[in-house]
Amino acid sequence: MAGSSSQTEGKRQDLTATTLLDSSAYSAKALADLYQQRWDVELFFRDIKTTMGMDVLRCKTPDMVMKEILMYLIVYNAIRLLMNTAGESANLARRQISFKASVQALRQWEPALSRQDVGSKERRRLMAALYEAIIGNLQIERPGRHEPRCVKRRPKPYGLLTTHRHEMTEVPHRYRYRAKAA
Repeated sequence: MAGSSSQTEGKRQDLTATTLLDSSAYSAKALADLYQQRWDVELFFRDIKTTMGMDVLRCKTPDMVMKEILMYLIVYNAIRLLMNTAGESANLARRQISFKASVQALRQWEPALSRQDVGSKERRRLMAALYEAIIGNLQIERPGRHEPRCVKRRPKPYGLLTTHRHEMTEVPHRYRYRAKAA
């Protein structure tokens, strides 16, 4: 096992332990870049689960759950294709374009793009305007930013529904009293 350290744009020094022993083939900068790409994958999962609303699957049967997941992934790839096309037209890197802003732009432009009475010239103009809206909200580069795995919203003070609704009885005073801080 070997270790290397790298500085992330003057912000913080990272220590990386690896089993890649050939330091000429695998530089500290290359390993740091790979780690950054791994973090990007975590952000892509967040885009799918949180931004698209896939954190809770609504189907009941395994077959339908698989279809629901497949549909989410198809929509995700279609939005990523739009983002890549818009980014290529403006020479932007994939990381610079915000997924959430792209989803919001697509939702804003969807009624105009889905109209049947629009000609091909007008549709091209609308697509160009959509691409401009997508690249209009670029992500801010935040190198070395600490992203804790925490949920910002506080959970609601209700218990879990563990039995059938008609069998569940609610205790009237259950949430009236709060524990005092020590």
